[in-house]
Amino acid sequence: MGSLQHMPSLQKHLVHQGTTFERHYCSTAICCPSRVSLWTGQLAHNTNVTNVNPPWAGGYPKFVQNGYNDHHLALWLQQSGYNTYYVGKLFNAHTIYNYDSPHVSGYTQSNFFLDPFTYQYYNVSTTKNGAPPTNPVGKYSTDIVAESANEFLDHALQDDSPFFITLAPIAPHALVGEGSLGGFDPPQVAQRHEGLFPEYKIPRTPNFNPDSPSGVSWVSKLPKLNDTILDYNDEYQRRRLRSLQAVDEIVDSVVDRLEQAGVLGDTFIFYTSDNGYHIGQHRLHPGKTCGFETDINVPLVVRGPGIPAQRVTQVSSSHTDLAPTILQIAGIEIGDKKFDGTPIDIYGKETESRSEHVAVEFWGFGLAESVFGRENGSPIYLNNTYKGLRIEAEDYGFYYSVWCHNEKELYDMKADPGQLHNLLSSKESRIDATITIADKQWPLGKIADRLDALMMVLKSCKQQSCAHPWKSLHPTGDVRNFHDALSTEYDDFYSEQVKVSFTNCEAGYIIESEGPQGFHTFEAGEGYADGGFYETPEQRALVNPNWSLWE
Repeated sequence: MGSLQHMPSLQKHLVHQGTTFERHYCSTAICCPSRVSLWTGQLAHNTNVTNVNPPWAGGYPKFVQNGYNDHHLALWLQQSGYNTYYVGKLFNAHTIYNYDSPHVSGYTQSNFFLDPFTYQYYNVSTTKNGAPPTNPVGKYSTDIVAESANEFLDHALQDDSPFFITLAPIAPHALVGEGSLGGFDPPQVAQRHEGLFPEYKIPRTPNFNPDSPSGVSWVSKLPKLNDTILDYNDEYQRRRLRSLQAVDEIVDSVVDRLEQAGVLGDTFIFYTSDNGYHIGQHRLHPGKTCGFETDINVPLVVRGPGIPAQRVTQVSSSHTDLAPTILQIAGIEIGDKKFDGTPIDIYGKETESRSEHVAVEFWGFGLAESVFGRENGSPIYLNNTYKGLRIEAEDYGFYYSVWCHNEKELYDMKADPGQLHNLLSSKESRIDATITIADKQWPLGKIADRLDALMMVLKSCKQQSCAHPWKSLHPTGDVRNFHDALSTEYDDFYSEQVKVSFTNCEAGYIIESEGPQGFHTFEAGEGYADGGFYETPEQRALVNPNWSLWE
């Protein structure tokens, strides 16, 4: 919702001095699986950290159980000679009881926020360098991040080793726990920032509290928000923006410290978020977990040596690309690391060859982070499990999804950026419907068949099939992107392709509930072959024995 526009230091030091990636995405719009993807370079269906709650869906225990405490970005950097540092929230279920079972690996110094106090702005619990937890009561949590940032920089700059510092404030996350009236309340604000943005209102875009419902499943059943809720939501977003002012101060102080030390010109700075947020769009109460652009499109601004200043790019990228990108910057070989992403061209030199797709996936429930949103007696919306696909190029842009009850969404993002008109709903879909691409009309069914086939690859992809899914469908390499796939030569192949479907709505990744796990591959002159098709997990393992968790 344009939060970066309200952060003057970030604008001055990063946006104006670096490159903004406007089409950067998280693949799973909730914190824990998104963070694990960022640190491992793998999609959530491969990490099997799919939500925030242990024992089997997410959280720090699942991160450890699945072997990722021994395989993550900071550890790889440390093993290559970097001093590494972390302050703030790492994962959910990283608690005052399990912080040392085991300790987080890979950090020279650390100051982790711990549950159940992670989201307490004035009563956070921390473990500093593995010591027993303490509660610096009365200190604003973002200011604790700022203090640690200064300490880390002091330590790093006294050493000749390269350094990697992660600053992870909770702002603008909702207040959770003690002091929260509704379970989730607007964030608390540093006293010095109270009262800012008094006239701010959430932009009344066409998809904001629309007269007609949108989306599918529980989203399509939401009532229109009344004036009381709209006023609450506006103040909620004001408090989010106020909470970000302390984050903006960190940007200013870190850049100033690097400049004083004479190393700013040699330092790469990344600014991003684990997930997006919606407030009022599609009649939604404050929260995330949806596949809408509000939830999956997240900031990414990069400043550093050789990176063009004041550049804005529309090239698609995702959090699975960040670990390989940072390793490439550090000159560290990717080797046998099982990345689903590829390095982002942060220098703007190779955009023509960049992929145009991002895989999207979610398991579990939606949640209203508000005192409102209890139409059914609970803030929880069940069966929020879906697979999605975001594709973006100069002439076309689409969001396609299949939900666990097999409802489908297709939005033409060029004509309908607010995602109000689901072209596959009974109201919108017509036999003769077309979509315009490069001034040419294409049948809706032809578009949907291609997108579904691409999702068949991505929904269970691994490594190269995630990065180059078209090659899985067309092994000869004749199809490199969606436009290539539109050739009439492939019409029968795509119309007869295996379709994405679910057999059950699950709260986590249970592959047996996610329908067919394979697809036909195209062979010139023969249409398609069944050699790449496998329908059960057992058949999938025979074809690709490495599909399971980290080995």
